[in-house]
Amino acid sequence: MDKLLIASDIHGSAYYCERLCERIAEEKPERIILLGDILYHGPRNDLPRDYDPKKIIDMLNPLKDYFLCVRGNCDTEVDQMVLDFPIMAEYAVFLLGDETVYATHGHHAGEAAPPPHRPGDILLCGHTHIPACTWHEDFLYMNPGSTSIPKNGSRHSYMVWEKGDFYWKDVTDGTTYHKRNKNIRTLSERIKSESDNAAKQ
Repeated sequence: MDKLLIASDIHGSAYYCERLCERIAEEKPERIILLGDILYHGPRNDLPRDYDPKKIIDMLNPLKDYFLCVRGNCDTEVDQMVLDFPIMAEYAVFLLGDETVYATHGHHAGEAAPPPHRPGDILLCGHTHIPACTWHEDFLYMNPGSTSIPKNGSRHSYMVWEKGDFYWKDVTDGTTYHKRNKNIRTLSERIKSESDNAAKQ
């Protein structure tokens, strides 16, 4: 696989879901990862722009074969009834090259309480509505931010993984505002080497 698009926290905004679909058409990813909170805005959030979950259903269902999704804290069984792709998994684990990625919404396992992992694994979450790319002692935490309700002054954003590089992009026009282009394998091997050396001491 050469290209993934990663998005989270649409929260019922037809306007920003339409912008996301435009970016999908432009990016032409092989798969799309949705990190939860698709249709409902949630009781802690203000209504996003053009709140219309039914329009989102019509926009996303035609793309059902592309999605790999995890359940957000605002996603329910009723949402699953109207969406033609699975959204109720608590997490997904997959490989990007030789790297293991643990994808989850972030309201249970997250940056402060990561799931069990190997040194150098990637933890991919949404939930906070804040883009992030942070190395911790033995894992890399990444967050695409929110497409519709960004927080802490961040952009309406999504991520792209392409041939080992991660990009954070503005969903309104597709411009890249952050890029992590270091070789993930090299960083992981360094972390694993340090971990192995520490275990031997």
